[in-house]
Amino acid sequence: METPVDPFLDAGSLVGASIHEGLERFFGFNQFKGEQEEIVCSLMEGRNVFVIMPTGGGKSLCYQLPALLQEGTAIVVSPLIALMKNQVDAIRSHSDDPDIAHYLNSSLSKNEMMHVREAVATGKTKLLYVAPESLNKRENADFLRSVRLSFFAIDEAHCISEWGHDFRPEYRRLREIIDGIGKFPVIALTATATPKVQHDIQKNLGILEADIFKASFNRPNLFYEVRPKENALRQVVQHAQENRGRSGIIYCLSRKKVEEIADTLKVNGIKAAAYHAGMDAGQRSRIQDEFLMQDVDVIVATIAFGMGIDKPDVRFVIHYDMPKSLEAYYQETGRAGRDGGEGHCIAFYGLQDMEKMEKFLSGKPIAEREIGMQLLQEVTGYAETPTSRRQYILHYFGEEFDAQGGPGWDMDDNARNPPESYEGQETVHHLLQLVAASGGKRRGGFLCDILLDRETQETSTYGGGEKVAEFKGTGVSMSGPDEWPGIIRQVTLGGFLQKKTEEFGVLSLTEKGEQFLANPGSFTLYRPKPMRVTDAKPTASGTALDQPLFDLLFGLRKEEADRQELPPFVIFSDVSLEEMATHYPCNEDELLMINGVGAAKVRKFGGPFIQMIREYVEEEDIQRPGDTVVRSVAGRNASKVHIIQKLDRRLSLEDIAASQKCAVDELLGMIEGIVASGTKVNLDYILDEYLDEDSVEELWECFMESENGTIGEVLEEMDDAYSEEEIRLVRIKFMSEVAN
Repeated sequence: METPVDPFLDAGSLVGASIHEGLERFFGFNQFKGEQEEIVCSLMEGRNVFVIMPTGGGKSLCYQLPALLQEGTAIVVSPLIALMKNQVDAIRSHSDDPDIAHYLNSSLSKNEMMHVREAVATGKTKLLYVAPESLNKRENADFLRSVRLSFFAIDEAHCISEWGHDFRPEYRRLREIIDGIGKFPVIALTATATPKVQHDIQKNLGILEADIFKASFNRPNLFYEVRPKENALRQVVQHAQENRGRSGIIYCLSRKKVEEIADTLKVNGIKAAAYHAGMDAGQRSRIQDEFLMQDVDVIVATIAFGMGIDKPDVRFVIHYDMPKSLEAYYQETGRAGRDGGEGHCIAFYGLQDMEKMEKFLSGKPIAEREIGMQLLQEVTGYAETPTSRRQYILHYFGEEFDAQGGPGWDMDDNARNPPESYEGQETVHHLLQLVAASGGKRRGGFLCDILLDRETQETSTYGGGEKVAEFKGTGVSMSGPDEWPGIIRQVTLGGFLQKKTEEFGVLSLTEKGEQFLANPGSFTLYRPKPMRVTDAKPTASGTALDQPLFDLLFGLRKEEADRQELPPFVIFSDVSLEEMATHYPCNEDELLMINGVGAAKVRKFGGPFIQMIREYVEEEDIQRPGDTVVRSVAGRNASKVHIIQKLDRRLSLEDIAASQKCAVDELLGMIEGIVASGTKVNLDYILDEYLDEDSVEELWECFMESENGTIGEVLEEMDDAYSEEEIRLVRIKFMSEVAN
């Protein structure tokens, strides 16, 4: 019979207990996972330890258990306040003494700070979480010198490395700070570290002799997929609707895009919330809690979200924007499927996004720019690889993987939809000859430029001598210009080439590559395949644009327009009719999902259209599509409210445009969007400055008689008597009062 676990333990009673007794009594586990036991023993024997373990692998236990079993307080360096709070709350949940764990950071009041120090000084606190900035403060370092400590744990240790994805300059001084406090064992932990990052961390912390424990990076339950960034927002909404009620995270690089996507999800019936650094700590904490408690299903976030969040049932992670490094991508996708269930990882890849990030890097110092560009090239390689994405990720982290039968080998889009293959013996042999001729000192981009005879600064500066010159242009007839980067990646994945750790991106021959060079054999290469879009648009299976229905709705609109003595475009636009003939809205809620249809239009004009669509669906036995209608938001809600408030305060267009950081022309477009979504606005005070009453009435009558209500149509009718801006203002007034 198993010993019952007491959830309210006095941590002091665990000091000196065996590690197995502590594991069961404090955490409720009967056995360790993976290499946890060896890590705990190594640290408790006073040795330095370096741990690389994927998200969900149990890193925290590796330092929490030793802290509870030893005298003194363990100092845990952590980068985020939210992460510290989450960890402290988790530890306290096992104990009846809230002083068992504390954090020391800028969020504490003076009294709270005094209480923490007293708990540490009296030996009640076994784990003290601190930010690197807090350790930098002299009074904190002086205090820690005066109390008994057990060891230092550096969590999220990749923040130390300039090659890591969350580099924090404050982390680079940790060794100096620790030495100033005393001599203690150090355990560094991270979920993501390439061999180069690992070496950089160990060197900076002065633990090159540390015991290294490296778990497999393979997460067989995660499905990896890359899609071209076309109609991405529609695909995001569709995926969320298809997984309604399931937890997911959507990552973007900008706060503006985060709020836009969250707003779009909400108006499409998804329980979603935005999360970014522009929110105050209280807001962020509330949103995290709502996500954990399943009051919110989908979080749309910048990269700040998810670190240390213990939510095992995240079913999908979507990267709306590609991340800046594969480390970031791996860590963020690792938040899916932590319970062992399947997690779907979708990334949208667009060249424009990559060019934007490269442009951003151009303003950075040279060293930082070079690092950033190399990291981006790896992201591009992952997105464009025609081979196993799992193998690509694992190879990046220095791990071998059998793409034909390894755990999870078929869990990516390339494995399930293989690209075209061909015999590449001659091509590979030619490439390896070039690498040998270059002395193993050049990067992949240089090799491509030589093979394709492209003149660049690098090829001009470094000609490579006569041996390399012989290869100029020889690759043109062997493969297309877009294929060579992929060939180099495939040959590297095949183990024939390696990237030097200290010279990021420089390619040299491996022993296996030298053997192939001496005795060429068969090698299968894959051509890049066109990226398939998961089409969220309706298809021909009863959900395509239904032309007969569109014609009926078109006629109905004309009848209603004549009956109400209104121009047809005021009732519903052609675009709205097309969506109705695609998605068959059969009630008011569904009609509201159609773009360009607001609540006022549903009330004023919707009835006959809903009735016609219902009758048509029944008579034609139409199988209606699922939740594929994506309702857009007319700009961000905050901007919309801001503009309406400014109009209510009767500010000039120029002042409102300045507050929105846009031109007046753009502002008018925003106001037109607000009106199109069904909201009334009052521009009379602005019109009074532009036009007299007779002119407004003349333009109003022109819109009443217009067939399509376009600006161009009225400009032509008025023979350029009015400016485009004046006509737009009257049209906004017209649509606001007549349509809404």
